[in-house]
Amino acid sequence: MELTINHTRKTFNQPPENLEALIAIEASGKKKGIAVALNNRIIPQSDWAETLLKDQDSILIITATQGG
Repeated sequence: MELTINHTRKTFNQPPENLEALIAIEASGKKKGIAVALNNRIIPQSDWAETLLKDQDSILIITATQGG
């Protein structure tokens, strides 16, 4: 399966089952302060486990940071 994550293509031999599994991999298990868009549509955190991934999906993961 090939996914585009934050504008970078990645190939998975064993693809993550759902969006929650992908976030666990890409964000090191962190859930707080993260927003996710799948194919330009914001996915609420409550829906991550139910959101299945398909080949060629585009995922944008945004992480909040401190600073000023």
